[in-house]
Amino acid sequence: MAGGGAVVANDGVPAADHGGRLTLSVLTTCLVAASGGLIFGYDIGISGGVSQMEPFLERFFPHVLARMSAAKRDDYCLYDSQALTAFTSSLYVAGLVASLVASRVTKAVGRQRIMLMGGALFFAGGAITGAAVNIAMLIIGRMLLGFGVGFTNQATPVFLAEMAPTQWRGSLTAGFQFFLGVGVLTANLVNYATARISWGWRLSLGLAGAPAVIIFLGALFLTDTPSSLVMRGRTDDARVALVRVRGAKADVDAELKDIARAVEVARESEDGAFRRMATRREYRPHLVLAVAVPMFFQLTGVIVLSFFSPLVFRTVGFGSNAALMGAVILGATNLVALMLSALVIDRYGRKVLFMVGGVQMIVAQVAIAWIMGAQIGKGGEAPMARRYGVAVVVLTCIHAAGFGWSWGPLGWVVPGEIFPVDIRSAGQAMNVSIGLGLTFVQTQSFLPMLCAFKYGTFAYYAAWVAVMTVFIALFLPETNGVPLESMTTVWVKHWYWKRFVEPHVKSAEALT
Repeated sequence: MAGGGAVVANDGVPAADHGGRLTLSVLTTCLVAASGGLIFGYDIGISGGVSQMEPFLERFFPHVLARMSAAKRDDYCLYDSQALTAFTSSLYVAGLVASLVASRVTKAVGRQRIMLMGGALFFAGGAITGAAVNIAMLIIGRMLLGFGVGFTNQATPVFLAEMAPTQWRGSLTAGFQFFLGVGVLTANLVNYATARISWGWRLSLGLAGAPAVIIFLGALFLTDTPSSLVMRGRTDDARVALVRVRGAKADVDAELKDIARAVEVARESEDGAFRRMATRREYRPHLVLAVAVPMFFQLTGVIVLSFFSPLVFRTVGFGSNAALMGAVILGATNLVALMLSALVIDRYGRKVLFMVGGVQMIVAQVAIAWIMGAQIGKGGEAPMARRYGVAVVVLTCIHAAGFGWSWGPLGWVVPGEIFPVDIRSAGQAMNVSIGLGLTFVQTQSFLPMLCAFKYGTFAYYAAWVAVMTVFIALFLPETNGVPLESMTTVWVKHWYWKRFVEPHVKSAEALT
C-alpha cells in the first residue's frame, strides 16, 4: 500500500479504474452539486455592477459620486474608495474564516450537509443586503454570504471529484466553474435590467437568495459521497451510494474496497492533517500545489476584472448602461469558454489547456496595458477614443476566454483530485482559505492599484501569468485519467517530485 492514502496493489500495480459509467444518477448528482458554483458566481458578478449604480452610491458612498462629477478628474482613480471596496471584500474575510473550520466540520457531518449549510447562510445574507439601510447592514449581510461561500467552496469540488467516474472526473468537476460562470452572467444580466430602477440595487443584491435556494433544495436530494460515508463508519450506505452512481455493471465491491483501504490509511493518522502536510516529506508536492494553485488562480487578474469590469469599462469611457452591457458580454464569453473546456478537458489533459490559456492571457493583458497607456496616459485625464474603448472590451473578453478554458475550471479540478484521502479535506480547506484570503487582498487593493499604477496594473498581471505558465509546465504532473486512489503514481513518475515521494512509496510497498 502506498503512503498518503493512494492505493497500490501488493505487486506495486496502481489501483484500476472500476468501470463506472456516466449514469443518469451520477450526472444528476454532480450537476446539483456543481450548482453550488452559482452562489460564488452570482456574488462575483453582482458587486461590481451595483458599485457603479448612482442610487446605490448616493445612499452609501456619496463621496465617490462627488468625485465622478468633478470637472477635473483622474479616470484611473474614480472608484478608489476603501469603504466601497470593503463592501465587496468583506465577504471574503468571512469566507476565509468559514473555510478554516469547514474541513473539520465536513469530516464530522459530510459534504452534503455542508452544502445545505452554505445555501442557508447565503440566503440569509442575500436577504439582509437587499434590505440594507446602512453600511453596517451591508457588511453583515456580505459576511453571511461569505460564510456560505466558504463552506460550499470547500465541500463542492471534493464532492464532485469523489463522485465522478475517473474518465469523466475533469468534465464533471469543471461543472462547478461552469455554474460559477452562469452565476456571473446571470448577475450581470440582472444588473443591466435593474440599473434603470432607483431601487434596482436592492433587487440585484436580494436576488442572491435565488441561487441559494437552488443549491439548498438540490442538496436535500443528494446522497453523500462513498468516501465520506466510509470515513463516518457507514459502509453499507457507501455501497448503496456507489451502486446508485456507478451503475449495475461497475465493480462496486472492488472500488469500495479501495476506498476503505484508503480511508483506513487516513484513520491511522487522522489527527494533524495540516501538520503532516507541512512537515512530512512525501506531502511536499501537495503542500506546494495547495499554495501555488489558488495563489496563481487569483493572480491571473480575472477575478478582480469580473468584480470590477463595469468600473473598468467606465474608466475607459463607457456610460453606465454600456459598461454593464460590456460586463454581460464578458460573462457570456467566459461561459462559452467554460463550456468548450468541459468538452476537451478529459481528451487533451490539464497541462495543454494551462499552456494555451496562459499564452492567450499574457497577450491580451499586454495589449490592454499598451492601449490604456497610449490613450488615457499616466494622468488619466485624456479621453479615450471610442474604437480603443471597444478594443479594450474585446481584449478583456479574449483574456476571459483564455481563463475560461484553462485556470477557470482547472483551478478547481486540480486541487480536487491531487490530494490523498487522509489530507483531502485539509488540502481543499487550505486551497479555499488561500484563495479567499487572496481574493480579499485583491478586491481591497485592485482599485487603489489601478489608481497608483495606472495602465501598469495590467502589465503586472501579465507578468504573473507568465510566471505561473512556466511553473505549471515544469511542476504540475498530468492527472488526466488517473483514479484518485492511484494518484501517488503521477508524483513518483514526475522528474522533480519523485525525489520526495518515491522513497516513501518503496518503504510502504515493502510492508505490504
